[in-house]
Amino acid sequence: MRRIRVLAVDDSALMRNLLSTIVSQQPDMEMVGTAPDPIIAREMIKKLNPDVLTLDVDMPRMDGLEFLSRLMRLRPMPVVMISSLTTRGSKATLAALEQGAVDFLPKPDHQVAGDLDRWAQLVVEKLRIAAKAKPGTQHGGQAIRPLLSGSRAAQESLIAIGASTGGTEALRRVLMPLPVDCPGIVIAQHMPSGFTRSFAQRMDSLCQITVREAEDEEPISPGSALIAPGDRHLEIVRRGKGYVVRLSDAPAVNRHRPSVDVLFDAVAQQAGRHASAALLTGMGSDGARGLLNLRQAGAYTLAQSEATCVVFGMPREAIALDAACEVADLDDIGARLLESFSRKKHK
Repeated sequence: MRRIRVLAVDDSALMRNLLSTIVSQQPDMEMVGTAPDPIIAREMIKKLNPDVLTLDVDMPRMDGLEFLSRLMRLRPMPVVMISSLTTRGSKATLAALEQGAVDFLPKPDHQVAGDLDRWAQLVVEKLRIAAKAKPGTQHGGQAIRPLLSGSRAAQESLIAIGASTGGTEALRRVLMPLPVDCPGIVIAQHMPSGFTRSFAQRMDSLCQITVREAEDEEPISPGSALIAPGDRHLEIVRRGKGYVVRLSDAPAVNRHRPSVDVLFDAVAQQAGRHASAALLTGMGSDGARGLLNLRQAGAYTLAQSEATCVVFGMPREAIALDAACEVADLDDIGARLLESFSRKKHK
C-alpha cells in the first residue's frame, strides 16, 4: 500500500520534530520533509511531491496565508492548518479554510500537553482525511447571488444543517445567499472550542442574515443562524410556536461534540414536518441517522452531492440510508431549503 507523503511547514523546530515523530510512527504515512518557512517549503514541494501539507500561520519570510493563497493558485493540494489557539490564530485559520485548506488543528498548549497521545491521534486522522480530499472543490465556482423570499417565515419553520471537514466553506456558500426573512437556522459544525465564535463572527460579516454562536436558552428567530459552540451539543426545545436552544455537555456522539445526530434528532422530535435539513461535506457518518429520523418525521432532507464535497463521507452514509429526499450541489442547497417551505404551504 502506498504511504501518505507528508511535508510539515512550521518555524518551530519543536513542532517539526513532534510532527515528524507522530507521522513516522504510522504504517501508512511517511514524513518526506520539514521546512522552517514557506520559501524553503516551495522548493521542497517541487522536489518531494508530497500528498499532504501541514502549515503554520505565523512564520518568517512569508505568512502562511499568503503562501496558501499562492499554493492554491499554482499547485492545489490538501493542506491541514496547525496554528496556535489564539484570537489571531483562529481568525487566520478560518481565512485559510476559505482559501482552500482542507482542515485545521490547534497546536498543543498547556491545556493539552498532558494529552499528547490524543492530539497525535487527531493529527493522523486529519492527515488521512486530507489525503482523500478534493482540494479546491468549493472554490472558484459561480458568484454567490442573494436569494429572494416571497413572505416572512413562520415562527415554527426551522432549518437544521450539519457539516464537518470542508464545512466552514460549504456553510459560507449556503448561508450567504439567504434572505433576512428566512426561517431560523441551527447548525452543528465539527469544530473545537475557541474557533466557533470567530467563525460565527466571520459569517455574520458576510451574510444578510444574523449569524451567532448559540447561547443556552436563546430563542431561534427567523433571519438568524445559531452555530453550536465548539465542544457542546446543540439541541432545541419547542417554546410556544417557536423554539429555544439547549446546550449540553453530554458525552460525545459518533466521537463528536457537537454532534450532528444530536441536533437532527432534537429537530426531528421538536419540529418534525416544520423543518428542513441539509447534511454537508464531512468524514464519517455523523448526521446520517439523524437525517433519516428527520425524513421519517416529515421534514424535507438534503444531502450534498459528491461532486461538490471536499469529503463525501457523511452525505454518502445518509444517501445509503435513504435519508435524503434529494441530493443537491452545494450552490443549490440554500435555494432548495427555502423552496421546501413554499411546497409545504401548498400541500
